[in-house]
Amino acid sequence: MPAFLDRLNASAKSGVHTVQEYATLAFKALRFVFARPFYAQDLVQQMDEIGVKSLGIVLLTGLFTGMVLALQSSVQLAQFGATMYIGRLVAGSMIRELGPVLAGLMVAGRVGSGIAAQIGSMRVTEQIDALNTLGTDPIKKLVTPRLLAALIMLPVLTVINDLVGIIGGNVIATLSVGVPAGVYWRTVWEQIISGGFTFRYLPNDFLQGLAKPFVFGGIIALTGCYFGLNTTGGTEGVGQATTRTVVTSSILILVVDYFLTQLMLSVLL
Repeated sequence: MPAFLDRLNASAKSGVHTVQEYATLAFKALRFVFARPFYAQDLVQQMDEIGVKSLGIVLLTGLFTGMVLALQSSVQLAQFGATMYIGRLVAGSMIRELGPVLAGLMVAGRVGSGIAAQIGSMRVTEQIDALNTLGTDPIKKLVTPRLLAALIMLPVLTVINDLVGIIGGNVIATLSVGVPAGVYWRTVWEQIISGGFTFRYLPNDFLQGLAKPFVFGGIIALTGCYFGLNTTGGTEGVGQATTRTVVTSSILILVVDYFLTQLMLSVLL
């Protein structure tokens, strides 16, 4: 029993230490956003890597998610003679939940692993130590541009994902279910405005749909950088860091999504 308690105590201390290091990394990365020098070229490069190069997988994910959602919902709505409301269901599901979460998970799998692999390789080949020797802060040089790029590009990817998903739902609703396109898009608009507005201009659905990917982008970038900076053990350690990044990012996205949804529903409704 004492041995078990010792292991439990060690695990608890290790978990608290990990959370502390993660929070410290986030604080330093955000603080360096406002400190010179500004690595604008690195930021643009990371925006291309995180945003533009993830566009293909986001488009495919959004398109087929919207199509499947419309196809499945049409079966249930047909029992009540309410197939004309497919647009409301697809729009509400994509904008509030499926768009942000699926875009976050796809980017976590593609970009998060890439960030961990890049920084982890730099760690095991002592390139990060060389940056310290040259007087360059590795967090400012490596973490801050990736964090900013993720914060900017993930909401953009989510908007594209939402739009493509709604268009995919329109294709199925029109060609397979027989709902006129005009009726479909009218119900989509009704769903958007039915949730109310924030500051009289921004629909609450869009506020929820844009706030979540902003947080998810920070989670993906920080998690990848954290495991990359703490990589040990050569090439095997790099592989472990990429795996841990994808798993941890995905779990955090799902957990944080629940709490963000609960918070926004209590504030906006």
